Amino acid sequence: MPLAEGEWNLTYSSNGIHPGADFTFGSIQSGYYLLDPPDIAYGDTDTGDTPLPREDGIRLGQDFRAQATITFEVGVDTVDDASTRLGRHEMNLGAVSAMAQVWDAEAVRRRFATPAVLSTVQGGRTRRFFGRPRKFAPAASKLTRQGYTPVVATFVCVDDTGYDDVEQSINVGMIPAPHRGLVGPLTTPLSMTGEGASKVPGEMHIGGTKPCWPVITIYGPISQPACEVVGRWKVSLNLTLGQGERVTIDPRPWARTVLRNGSANVAGSLYRGSPRLTDLRLPVGRQDFVLRGSDATGMSYMVVAWRDAYAYL
Repeated sequence: MPLAEGEWNLTYSSNGIHPGADFTFGSIQSGYYLLDPPDIAYGDTDTGDTPLPREDGIRLGQDFRAQATITFEVGVDTVDDASTRLGRHEMNLGAVSAMAQVWDAEAVRRRFATPAVLSTVQGGRTRRFFGRPRKFAPAASKLTRQGYTPVVATFVCVDDTGYDDVEQSINVGMIPAPHRGLVGPLTTPLSMTGEGASKVPGEMHIGGTKPCWPVITIYGPISQPACEVVGRWKVSLNLTLGQGERVTIDPRPWARTVLRNGSANVAGSLYRGSPRLTDLRLPVGRQDFVLRGSDATGMSYMVVAWRDAYAYL
Protein backbone atom coordinates (compact mmCIF):
# COMPACT_ATOMS: atom_id res chain seq x y z
CA MET A 1 0.00 0.00 0.00
CA PRO A 2 1.22 3.54 -0.69
CA LEU A 3 2.40 5.51 2.31
CA ALA A 4 0.12 8.07 3.93
CA GLU A 5 1.24 11.63 4.58
CA GLY A 6 3.89 11.67 7.32
CA GLU A 7 4.50 7.91 7.32
CA TRP A 8 7.91 6.24 6.95
CA ASN A 9 8.81 2.85 5.53
CA LEU A 10 12.02 0.83 5.99
CA THR A 11 12.75 -1.91 3.45
CA TYR A 12 15.56 -4.30 2.60
CA SER A 13 15.71 -7.77 1.03
CA SER A 14 16.37 -11.07 2.78
CA ASN A 15 19.82 -12.65 2.94
CA GLY A 16 19.95 -16.40 3.47
CA ILE A 17 18.38 -17.23 6.82
CA HIS A 18 18.05 -13.54 7.69
CA PRO A 19 14.62 -12.13 6.78
CA GLY A 20 14.03 -8.94 4.86
CA ALA A 21 11.85 -6.08 6.04
CA ASP A 22 8.94 -3.94 4.90
CA PHE A 23 8.17 -1.94 8.03
CA THR A 24 5.83 1.08 8.09
CA PHE A 25 5.73 3.49 11.02
CA GLY A 26 5.00 7.10 11.83
CA SER A 27 1.19 7.05 12.13
CA ILE A 28 -1.33 6.10 14.79
CA GLN A 29 -2.80 3.50 12.43
CA SER A 30 0.55 1.69 12.22
CA GLY A 31 0.83 1.41 16.01
CA TYR A 32 4.25 3.07 15.82
CA TYR A 33 3.62 6.81 15.87
CA LEU A 34 6.12 9.65 16.06
CA LEU A 35 6.33 11.53 19.34
CA ASP A 36 8.16 14.42 17.65
CA PRO A 37 9.06 15.28 14.06
CA PRO A 38 12.12 13.30 12.94
CA ASP A 39 15.44 15.07 13.31
CA ILE A 40 17.60 15.10 10.17
CA ALA A 41 21.12 16.00 11.31
CA TYR A 42 23.65 16.72 8.59
CA GLY A 43 27.23 15.75 9.30
CA ASP A 44 30.05 18.21 9.87
CA THR A 45 32.09 19.43 6.94
CA ASP A 46 35.54 17.91 6.61
CA THR A 47 37.52 21.00 5.61
CA GLY A 48 40.78 20.94 3.72
CA ASP A 49 41.95 24.35 4.92
CA THR A 50 45.64 24.86 5.59
CA PRO A 51 47.35 27.76 7.37
CA LEU A 52 49.37 30.18 5.29
CA PRO A 53 53.08 30.00 6.22
CA ARG A 54 54.31 33.09 8.08
CA GLU A 55 51.10 34.93 7.23
CA ASP A 56 47.71 35.59 8.72
CA GLY A 57 44.76 33.55 7.54
CA ILE A 58 44.28 30.22 5.76
CA ARG A 59 44.23 28.78 2.28
CA LEU A 60 40.83 27.33 1.54
CA GLY A 61 40.95 23.72 0.38
CA GLN A 62 38.48 21.09 -0.81
CA ASP A 63 35.63 20.54 1.66
CA PHE A 64 33.60 17.35 1.99
CA ARG A 65 30.27 16.78 3.72
CA ALA A 66 29.67 13.80 6.02
CA GLN A 67 26.50 11.71 5.89
CA ALA A 68 23.13 12.66 7.38
CA THR A 69 21.56 10.88 10.38
CA ILE A 70 17.80 10.67 10.91
CA THR A 71 16.59 10.23 14.50
CA PHE A 72 13.08 9.03 15.36
CA GLU A 73 11.25 9.12 18.68
CA VAL A 74 8.57 6.46 18.31
CA GLY A 75 5.70 5.54 20.59
CA VAL A 76 4.97 1.81 20.37
CA ASP A 77 1.30 1.67 21.38
CA THR A 78 -0.74 -1.50 21.94
CA VAL A 79 -3.09 -0.12 24.62
CA ASP A 80 -6.19 -0.93 22.55
CA ASP A 81 -4.97 -4.31 21.32
CA ALA A 82 -6.04 -6.29 24.40
CA SER A 83 -8.66 -6.00 27.15
CA THR A 84 -6.44 -7.07 30.06
CA ARG A 85 -3.25 -5.66 31.51
CA LEU A 86 -1.42 -8.91 30.89
CA GLY A 87 -2.61 -8.96 27.30
CA ARG A 88 -1.53 -5.35 26.70
CA HIS A 89 1.88 -6.14 28.17
CA GLU A 90 2.27 -9.19 25.96
CA MET A 91 1.19 -7.31 22.83
CA ASN A 92 3.53 -4.42 23.57
CA LEU A 93 6.54 -6.65 24.10
CA GLY A 94 5.75 -8.31 20.78
CA ALA A 95 5.42 -4.98 18.97
CA VAL A 96 8.71 -3.66 20.37
CA SER A 97 10.37 -6.96 19.48
CA ALA A 98 9.07 -6.69 15.90
CA MET A 99 10.56 -3.20 15.49
CA ALA A 100 13.81 -4.32 17.12
CA GLN A 101 14.04 -7.21 14.62
CA VAL A 102 13.58 -4.83 11.70
CA TRP A 103 16.06 -2.29 13.08
CA ASP A 104 18.63 -5.03 13.72
CA ALA A 105 18.82 -5.40 9.91
CA GLU A 106 21.19 -8.36 9.95
CA ALA A 107 20.17 -9.25 6.40
CA VAL A 108 21.59 -6.00 5.07
CA ARG A 109 24.42 -5.25 7.51
CA ARG A 110 26.06 -8.57 6.58
CA ARG A 111 26.46 -7.30 3.02
CA PHE A 112 29.31 -5.01 2.12
CA ALA A 113 28.22 -1.56 0.86
CA THR A 114 24.56 -2.63 0.57
CA PRO A 115 22.06 -0.03 1.84
CA ALA A 116 18.53 -0.30 3.14
CA VAL A 117 15.86 2.08 1.83
CA LEU A 118 13.98 4.51 4.07
CA SER A 119 11.02 6.13 2.31
CA THR A 120 8.58 8.81 3.45
CA VAL A 121 5.78 11.03 2.21
CA GLN A 122 6.15 14.67 3.23
CA GLY A 123 4.06 17.45 1.74
CA GLY A 124 2.58 14.97 -0.74
CA ARG A 125 6.04 14.12 -2.13
CA THR A 126 7.61 10.69 -1.74
CA ARG A 127 11.31 10.74 -0.97
CA ARG A 128 13.79 8.03 -0.07
CA PHE A 129 17.12 7.81 1.72
CA PHE A 130 19.74 5.10 1.31
CA GLY A 131 21.60 3.88 4.39
CA ARG A 132 21.23 1.54 7.35
CA PRO A 133 19.31 1.49 10.64
CA ARG A 134 21.65 1.92 13.59
CA LYS A 135 20.65 2.78 17.14
CA PHE A 136 17.57 1.17 18.69
CA ALA A 137 16.84 2.10 22.30
CA PRO A 138 13.48 1.23 23.90
CA ALA A 139 12.81 3.12 27.13
CA ALA A 140 11.07 0.32 29.04
CA SER A 141 9.12 1.51 32.09
CA LYS A 142 5.97 0.79 34.05
CA LEU A 143 4.05 2.02 31.01
CA THR A 144 5.22 -1.05 29.08
CA ARG A 145 2.90 -3.20 31.20
CA GLN A 146 0.06 -0.90 30.18
CA GLY A 147 0.84 -1.33 26.49
CA TYR A 148 3.10 1.62 25.69
CA THR A 149 6.88 1.91 25.19
CA PRO A 150 8.79 4.91 23.77
CA VAL A 151 11.70 4.07 21.46
CA VAL A 152 14.57 6.11 20.03
CA ALA A 153 15.87 4.82 16.70
CA THR A 154 18.36 6.23 14.22
CA PHE A 155 19.02 5.72 10.51
CA VAL A 156 22.44 6.63 9.06
CA CYS A 157 22.37 7.68 5.39
CA VAL A 158 25.18 7.00 2.94
CA ASP A 159 25.21 10.69 2.00
CA ASP A 160 23.35 13.92 2.72
CA THR A 161 20.85 13.60 -0.14
CA GLY A 162 17.16 12.76 -0.42
CA TYR A 163 16.10 10.99 -3.63
CA ASP A 164 12.85 10.85 -5.57
CA ASP A 165 11.09 7.57 -4.88
CA VAL A 166 10.26 7.17 -8.59
CA GLU A 167 13.13 5.99 -10.77
CA GLN A 168 13.05 7.43 -14.28
CA SER A 169 14.69 5.92 -17.35
CA ILE A 170 15.17 6.38 -21.08
CA ASN A 171 16.11 4.00 -23.90
CA VAL A 172 18.78 5.10 -26.35
CA GLY A 173 19.42 3.20 -29.58
CA MET A 174 22.44 3.27 -31.87
CA ILE A 175 22.95 6.43 -33.93
CA PRO A 176 21.44 5.82 -37.38
CA ALA A 177 23.65 6.04 -40.46
CA PRO A 178 23.85 9.55 -41.90
CA HIS A 179 21.59 10.35 -44.88
CA ARG A 180 23.28 12.24 -47.67
CA GLY A 181 20.33 14.03 -49.20
CA LEU A 182 17.39 12.76 -51.24
CA VAL A 183 17.56 9.85 -53.69
CA GLY A 184 16.07 10.35 -57.14
CA PRO A 185 14.20 10.28 -59.36
CA LEU A 186 12.03 12.91 -57.67
CA THR A 187 8.71 14.34 -58.73
CA THR A 188 7.04 17.60 -57.82
CA PRO A 189 5.46 18.72 -55.66
CA LEU A 190 7.55 17.20 -52.84
CA SER A 191 5.74 16.49 -49.59
CA MET A 192 6.40 14.84 -46.22
CA THR A 193 3.94 12.95 -44.05
CA GLY A 194 3.99 11.71 -40.47
CA GLU A 195 4.19 13.23 -37.03
CA GLY A 196 7.16 15.28 -35.96
CA ALA A 197 9.21 14.20 -32.94
CA SER A 198 8.76 16.39 -29.87
CA LYS A 199 11.78 14.92 -28.09
CA VAL A 200 15.27 14.14 -29.32
CA PRO A 201 16.24 10.44 -28.82
CA GLY A 202 18.55 10.28 -25.81
CA GLU A 203 17.26 13.51 -24.31
CA MET A 204 16.55 13.47 -20.58
CA HIS A 205 15.53 16.17 -18.13
CA ILE A 206 17.03 16.03 -14.64
CA GLY A 207 14.84 17.51 -11.92
CA GLY A 208 15.44 18.03 -8.23
CA THR A 209 17.92 20.48 -6.72
CA LYS A 210 21.20 18.51 -6.77
CA PRO A 211 23.16 16.55 -9.39
CA CYS A 212 22.02 12.92 -9.65
CA TRP A 213 23.65 9.55 -10.37
CA PRO A 214 22.83 7.81 -13.69
CA VAL A 215 22.88 4.01 -13.87
CA ILE A 216 23.89 3.08 -17.43
CA THR A 217 23.17 -0.36 -18.92
CA ILE A 218 24.33 -1.19 -22.46
CA TYR A 219 22.87 -4.22 -24.24
CA GLY A 220 24.66 -6.09 -27.05
CA PRO A 221 25.54 -6.99 -29.70
CA ILE A 222 28.15 -4.22 -29.71
CA SER A 223 31.93 -3.79 -29.67
CA GLN A 224 33.81 -0.95 -27.99
CA PRO A 225 30.62 0.50 -26.44
CA ALA A 226 30.66 4.05 -25.18
CA CYS A 227 28.12 6.22 -23.39
CA GLU A 228 28.48 9.92 -24.12
CA VAL A 229 26.72 12.84 -22.46
CA VAL A 230 27.03 15.53 -25.09
CA GLY A 231 29.29 18.33 -23.93
CA ARG A 232 30.11 16.70 -20.57
CA TRP A 233 31.76 13.27 -20.52
CA LYS A 234 32.20 9.99 -22.35
CA VAL A 235 32.62 6.55 -20.77
CA SER A 236 34.21 3.98 -23.09
CA LEU A 237 34.76 0.23 -22.58
CA ASN A 238 37.27 -2.04 -24.30
CA LEU A 239 35.06 -5.11 -24.65
CA THR A 240 32.56 -6.86 -26.91
CA LEU A 241 29.01 -7.75 -25.90
CA GLY A 242 27.20 -10.55 -27.67
CA GLN A 243 23.49 -10.88 -28.30
CA GLY A 244 21.70 -11.01 -24.93
CA GLU A 245 24.70 -9.68 -22.97
CA ARG A 246 24.85 -6.41 -21.06
CA VAL A 247 27.22 -4.24 -19.06
CA THR A 248 26.04 -1.94 -16.25
CA ILE A 249 27.94 1.12 -15.08
CA ASP A 250 26.68 2.06 -11.62
CA PRO A 251 28.48 5.10 -10.10
CA ARG A 252 26.20 5.48 -7.06
CA PRO A 253 28.14 5.76 -3.76
CA TRP A 254 26.84 2.42 -2.46
CA ALA A 255 27.73 0.59 -5.69
CA ARG A 256 30.62 2.03 -7.76
CA THR A 257 30.70 -1.02 -10.03
CA VAL A 258 31.02 -1.95 -13.70
CA LEU A 259 29.43 -5.40 -14.07
CA ARG A 260 29.00 -7.66 -17.07
CA ASN A 261 25.74 -9.64 -17.01
CA GLY A 262 25.19 -8.59 -13.41
CA SER A 263 28.14 -10.43 -11.86
CA ALA A 264 31.51 -10.22 -13.66
CA ASN A 265 33.63 -7.20 -12.72
CA VAL A 266 34.86 -5.48 -15.90
CA ALA A 267 35.93 -2.15 -14.38
CA GLY A 268 39.39 -2.83 -15.83
CA SER A 269 37.88 -2.49 -19.31
CA LEU A 270 37.27 1.21 -18.87
CA TYR A 271 39.50 3.30 -21.12
CA ARG A 272 41.94 5.61 -19.35
CA GLY A 273 40.24 8.63 -20.91
CA SER A 274 36.94 7.80 -19.20
CA PRO A 275 36.05 9.88 -16.13
CA ARG A 276 36.14 8.30 -12.69
CA LEU A 277 32.89 6.81 -11.45
CA THR A 278 32.78 9.46 -8.72
CA ASP A 279 32.58 12.12 -11.45
CA LEU A 280 29.59 10.68 -13.33
CA ARG A 281 26.92 12.85 -11.71
CA LEU A 282 24.54 14.81 -13.92
CA PRO A 283 23.49 18.41 -13.19
CA VAL A 284 19.89 19.57 -13.11
CA GLY A 285 18.49 20.37 -16.55
CA ARG A 286 18.53 18.84 -20.02
CA GLN A 287 21.16 16.21 -20.86
CA ASP A 288 21.63 14.41 -24.20
CA PHE A 289 22.86 10.80 -24.17
CA VAL A 290 24.44 9.08 -27.16
CA LEU A 291 25.36 5.39 -27.52
CA ARG A 292 28.48 4.78 -29.58
CA GLY A 293 30.27 1.63 -30.66
CA SER A 294 30.43 -0.92 -33.47
CA ASP A 295 27.19 -2.79 -34.18
CA ALA A 296 26.49 -4.24 -37.61
CA THR A 297 22.96 -5.28 -36.63
CA GLY A 298 21.73 -1.98 -35.21
CA MET A 299 20.02 -3.92 -32.40
CA SER A 300 22.13 -2.73 -29.47
CA TYR A 301 20.73 -0.11 -27.15
CA MET A 302 21.32 1.60 -23.82
CA VAL A 303 19.07 2.23 -20.81
CA VAL A 304 19.85 5.17 -18.52
CA ALA A 305 18.05 5.25 -15.16
CA TRP A 306 18.19 7.92 -12.48
CA ARG A 307 16.40 9.42 -9.47
CA ASP A 308 16.10 13.17 -9.02
CA ALA A 309 18.14 14.31 -6.01
CA TYR A 310 17.29 16.90 -3.36
CA ALA A 311 19.24 18.72 -0.65
CA TYR A 312 16.31 18.18 1.73
CA LEU A 313 12.89 16.54 1.73
